[in-house]
Amino acid sequence: MTDEHTGEGRPAVDGDEAAWAPAPTSSVQSERTGPDSTGQDSTAPESPWWAGPATPSQAPPSYAPPPVYDAPSYNPPPAYGPPPAYDAPPAYSPPTAYEPPPAYSPPAAYDPPSAYEAAPASYRPTVPYPGGAPASTPFAVPTGPPPPGGYDRDAGRRRPGWGALLIVAVVAALVGAGVAGGIVAANKKTASTTPVTTSPSTSASASASTVNASTPAIAPTAAPQGGAESVAQIAKALLPSVVSIIVTSGTSGDEGTGIVLSADGNILTNNHVVEAAATAGTIAVTINDGRSVKATIVGRDPTTDLAVIKAAGVTDLHPATLGQDSTLVVGQQVIAIGSPLGLSNTVTSGIISSLNRPVCTQSCNGGTGTGAGGATPTVLDAIQTDAAINPGNSGGPLVNMAGEVVGVNSAIATLDQGQSADVQSGSIGVGFSIPIDEARRVVDELEKTGHANHAVLGIGLRDAFDNVLHTPNGALVLQVTASGPAAKSGLRVNDVIVKFGTRTIVDADSLIAATHAAAPNSTIAITYTRQGASSTVQLSLGSAPSS
Repeated sequence: MTDEHTGEGRPAVDGDEAAWAPAPTSSVQSERTGPDSTGQDSTAPESPWWAGPATPSQAPPSYAPPPVYDAPSYNPPPAYGPPPAYDAPPAYSPPTAYEPPPAYSPPAAYDPPSAYEAAPASYRPTVPYPGGAPASTPFAVPTGPPPPGGYDRDAGRRRPGWGALLIVAVVAALVGAGVAGGIVAANKKTASTTPVTTSPSTSASASASTVNASTPAIAPTAAPQGGAESVAQIAKALLPSVVSIIVTSGTSGDEGTGIVLSADGNILTNNHVVEAAATAGTIAVTINDGRSVKATIVGRDPTTDLAVIKAAGVTDLHPATLGQDSTLVVGQQVIAIGSPLGLSNTVTSGIISSLNRPVCTQSCNGGTGTGAGGATPTVLDAIQTDAAINPGNSGGPLVNMAGEVVGVNSAIATLDQGQSADVQSGSIGVGFSIPIDEARRVVDELEKTGHANHAVLGIGLRDAFDNVLHTPNGALVLQVTASGPAAKSGLRVNDVIVKFGTRTIVDADSLIAATHAAAPNSTIAITYTRQGASSTVQLSLGSAPSS
């Protein structure tokens, strides 16, 4: 079928009559022959329809052959050459001959130590137990001969601890013979005395003893009473109730602190502050407002180290408020007020470090339970505090945060550094105060009679020791006073007292302190061991004045 535009054949499609074919050449011949009007032969065949009109002057271009192929020249590889000659490795050199290690040398034969010296089966003093004490003293001493072989002094010694326990009274320039304050040394090897002085002193000395650091504190669970105040507020309120005390006796003297008990001049202080003026001497009291007045002794109690003096010619003093030590708890904040080193109106603060701490301050004898000549030791059932207490604070108040007096500051522990008697020691954060509940009872008796009575057990005693651990484990009974409280309850020599009421007894001092803190003529449960068996008895305490 012919395309209507080009006249060329195209493929047939459905409906065409015939398959594609080239279009036929026209069969019509021109009837004209011969040359036409142009002079050309009209009979010459016509050019095909696709060639278009003839152009006689146009010739086809001449054929130009392609350039000759220039093949690259071939460079053959270089001729093959053999590899270089092979270099053989150096000849093998075998190692030198083997050298064995040196011959084994066994260690020297074991040389066992020499035989150990067995510990003694028991402890016994090597000197006779001091006698001559009156039968009415709280802790009577044996009067008979010592047992065969005597006693071993080491039995009454304490294990090493802090160096010294000082009664905190400042002793001025001394030449006299009065007891001015002294110390209780804790080092069992150095039972020497170092009076608390600011210049040379000839004050009487005391024997060695230790505060047993293992004694358990009995802390009540009751919370402190009263509203909490700041240290500044309490100091402002309490300072008018605290006085400075200066004692002179001949060429010696002491300084301490006192607590005002009444507007008309009754003042509580330590016995060791004023005892130098017990027979002769002068006591001067300086009040907070700057006035200084003379004072006299109302009563003294060496057993508890307390005394009451009376300032003359005053009616306007400010009494302190006395609280209760039974409400104290370990860790409770407290304040100490006094005249350390003569610096009056000094305030320090700290906490309660421990309660019911037995502290022997005077007439101690290395844990034997009696002092020189049979005197009853002064063993405080103390409140321990880290509030700074220094020489001169003796007799001053320990105050709770309600502004109530809960203790009477009396002693401090110091480190023994081999110092001479002229060197003044100070606080290391271990101070001791007499509980105010015990002080209140003693003060009432001193104000009424000039002396105080104390509970009596009627025994002589010393520390008991564990034969294996060599540590104190109770109070060993050395003598029982006939018809005394202990004898009536059935206690015997060699019994070991381990409990006083609810308090655990670990040594002689803790039993003495517990007895002094008890009310005279009261009944107490005593637990003891006898030949390994434990028993408890109800014991009715006796009563006797201080020796």
